[in-house]
Amino acid sequence: MILSIDWNMGSELIPGWRTPNLYGLLFITGIIIGYFVIKKIFKKEGFPDEKLDKLLMYIVVATVVGARLGHVIFYGQHWDIVSGGEIISRGYYSHPMDILKVNEGGLASHGAAVAIFLALVIYSKRVSKQPLIWILDRVAAPITIASCFIRLGNLVNHEIIGDPTTLPWGFIFNHDTDEANLVNGMHVARHPAQLYEALCYIVLFFVLLFLIHKKNILAKPGKAFGIFLTVLFTCRFFIEFIKLGQTDRDYTNVINTGQMLSIPFIIVGLIIYFYPFKSKSTNELSH
Repeated sequence: MILSIDWNMGSELIPGWRTPNLYGLLFITGIIIGYFVIKKIFKKEGFPDEKLDKLLMYIVVATVVGARLGHVIFYGQHWDIVSGGEIISRGYYSHPMDILKVNEGGLASHGAAVAIFLALVIYSKRVSKQPLIWILDRVAAPITIASCFIRLGNLVNHEIIGDPTTLPWGFIFNHDTDEANLVNGMHVARHPAQLYEALCYIVLFFVLLFLIHKKNILAKPGKAFGIFLTVLFTCRFFIEFIKLGQTDRDYTNVINTGQMLSIPFIIVGLIIYFYPFKSKSTNELSH
C-alpha cells in the first residue's frame, strides 16, 4: 500500500453554505498580515497612515479583478460545450455574467500580478507621489505572504492539484470533482502542488523580511522587488512541471500556460534587480 494523506478537508465553514468559506478566510488573513507588514515599514519611514489605507484598497481591488480576468482570459472556457444537443458546460462568451461568479472558483496569479502592477502605477502617481520602484519594493513581502495564504486556500478547495505520486506526502484530493483526474475511476495520491508553492512563498517572505529589517535592502531601489519577482515566478515555473494542466494546450505544449506566463516575470525581475536605480533619502521620500 502506498503511503499518502487522505485529504478530506473542505472549504465550508457552515455545513451547506458555500460562503463564507475557509478559502475566503485564508485570502483575507493573507491580506491582513501583509497590511501589518507594510504598515511597520511605512511607520519606520514616517509615511502617513492614510496613504497606507488607500494602498490596501488599490491592492485588494486589483488582486480580485486581475486574478479573475486572468483566469477568464488564459484558463477559462470561452465557448459552450454541447453534447447530444444539450449544453453540458457553459462558456464565457455566451454567458458573460459567469465572469462575475468568483465564488465558483477561478483566479489566476499572473492576472493578479499584472493588475496589481497597474494599480501601483496609478497609486504612485496619484497618492504616494514617489517613484514607482519605491512602492514596488515595499509591497514585495506583503504580496508574498498573501500569495502563500491564497495557495493554502487552493489546498482546502482541492484545486490546482499535482500529478500522481508514490511519495509518502502525496495527497488524495477526495473533493476533486473533475472525472478526468480519476485513475481507474478512483482518486489517487497526487503532489500537493499548492502546498509546494505555499512553502516556497513563506520562505521567500521571511528572506525578504530579513533583507528589509537586517540588511536595509530598501535603501537599494529595485533589489527587493527584483528578488521577489525572480524567485517567486521561478518557483512557480518549476512546480508547474508536476502540476496538472489547466487548459487543453497544457497537455500538448512543451511548457504549459503557467510556465509561459512566468517567464516574462522572471526576466523583468532580473532586469529590475540589476538596473541601477537612483536612491533617495528617507527624509526626501516622506515629504
